[in-house]
Amino acid sequence: MRLLGQQQPEGGQQQLVAPVGGQAGHGNHHGGAAQLELLADGRRIYLLGEGRLINLAAAEGHPASVMDMSFANQSLASEYAVKHRGRLEKKVYRVPHAIDAEIARLKLESMGVKIDTLTEEQRKYLESWEMGT
Repeated sequence: MRLLGQQQPEGGQQQLVAPVGGQAGHGNHHGGAAQLELLADGRRIYLLGEGRLINLAAAEGHPASVMDMSFANQSLASEYAVKHRGRLEKKVYRVPHAIDAEIARLKLESMGVKIDTLTEEQRKYLESWEMGT
């Protein structure tokens, strides 16, 4: 733990303010990937994974073969937001289905998996609540 907003002691060593997680010592990690930072006014900040991408920094995240789709979604959703700037309300949006579907298609293609595409009749059935059971 260290005090933020105050100078560190000579030599740049961190100052022990209080035990973290009930354990005495000079460490500043709390519960694995969490780090406790104490502001000068007494407020606490728990910094996860040293401020890095938590599921990579905590070493318990998804493998790269899964994360590539997540990163692709984030990138293409960002591109979509930029292209539609000024036309989008200030709110949370779902990733457009076309982007999500294209990423899934490309991922399966890269794995050598071939899938069928829906016929117009199948698509209409899936989008309707009037047909089926």
